[in-house]
Amino acid sequence: MNKKNFEAPHCKDIIDLIPEPFVVINKEYQIVAANKQYRNKYQHDNLEIVGDTCYHISHHSDVPCHENGEHCPLKSVFDTGRPTEVIHVHYKKDGEKERVQLRAQPILDEKGNVKYMAESMICLDDFEPAEHALIGRSSAMIRLTSLLQRVAPTRSTVLLTGESGVGKEKVSGYLHHFSNCHKGPFVVVDCSTLGEQLIESELFGHEKGAFTGATEKKTGLIESANTGTLFIDEISELPLPLQTKLLRFLETGTYRTVGGTKYRQVDVRVIAATNRNLRQMVEQNKFRNDLYFRLTAFPVEIPPLRERQDDLPALAEHFLSTIEGGTAHVPLSEEVIEELFKYDYPGNVRELRNIMERACILASLDKMTPEHLVFEQFTYINSNSEVVNSAEKEAGLELNDHQFLNRSQGRHPKDSILNALRLCNGNRSRAAQMLGVSERTIYRYVKKMREEKQ
Repeated sequence: MNKKNFEAPHCKDIIDLIPEPFVVINKEYQIVAANKQYRNKYQHDNLEIVGDTCYHISHHSDVPCHENGEHCPLKSVFDTGRPTEVIHVHYKKDGEKERVQLRAQPILDEKGNVKYMAESMICLDDFEPAEHALIGRSSAMIRLTSLLQRVAPTRSTVLLTGESGVGKEKVSGYLHHFSNCHKGPFVVVDCSTLGEQLIESELFGHEKGAFTGATEKKTGLIESANTGTLFIDEISELPLPLQTKLLRFLETGTYRTVGGTKYRQVDVRVIAATNRNLRQMVEQNKFRNDLYFRLTAFPVEIPPLRERQDDLPALAEHFLSTIEGGTAHVPLSEEVIEELFKYDYPGNVRELRNIMERACILASLDKMTPEHLVFEQFTYINSNSEVVNSAEKEAGLELNDHQFLNRSQGRHPKDSILNALRLCNGNRSRAAQMLGVSERTIYRYVKKMREEKQ
């Protein structure tokens, strides 16, 4: 072989073969090489990428991302010398935002010191179907999705914690979708809705004749989730005797049905969730210490909505897009968005969805305004032991004192019906009670008003 004619390929020729966007960056945040996929995504007509900084190109910022409170992969790689992964929001050349998963690797010099960082990226928005997407671009959501992306491909048991209504089941579905067992079933069990005997039978299944009423053999949810994911919601409600049985399953992957004599083996990834303080329950002897430590191998705290209010507009418009007739109110006006920011949402994402559904009903075919947003009010018990909304009290209204019904015309004035629905947070049954008519009457008049506007 004639080595004199040997010619090595250039760096640019090699990195252009990498299918995803790829860059090499030095310690000063300058891009020293970029493949054609990266240039196609981020390079403007009059913008030279090589020599510019990564934070200017992808973040449209004048300072590195860690100075804006984000996890900077370059800083991490140069500080530790180890690879890292993170999820960021980047700006494409057309100005649109996209979520990308960054995978950063150190490039070492001859002395073993980090000289450059090599970074590849995958656009998550290209791989997240709408039903699995987590809505939001706030710092809190970026941190959350970064954690989820790291643990999703593993087999680790994950414990989701957070207040009621933050979306723990949604997050569990996200983990399943990005896991290695995504082709298997996703099975949910809610411990708060089942009694002790029923929970054991639902989880582990039972044999025919195992107890009174067991006339047939029953397949448990654990077996139903084989090759997939089992999501155990409100695990804090699991009775102590069953906690022992669950611990054995988590440790060995084996279980025994109620009334069964042989242990069965299944391949199931477990995700658990609770809105209670399990550590405190352990101290009160209400939850097993060993199960607690088995579950908390990888805990994930889901932030309440009040800590991610930057996501309010996107979440509100997402909910409207799933409600019948809601797309007519998208995009939301600045006045409505400003009103949404004034509330702290103790019921979290679940409450926001209810608020947007009520607003959609109240706005009907009109433009949605701040007046259509009905937030939860303080309630009290009146002398007749009736629960009365504080908005009604402020308006000087009592349930039996409303005279909205125009008997002579045989119909309700539009304003009276809308006012009743507003005071009752969109609850038709309560509005009907307030007006002294049937709920069907309310439904008929609302339908009629919608038809008149068409």
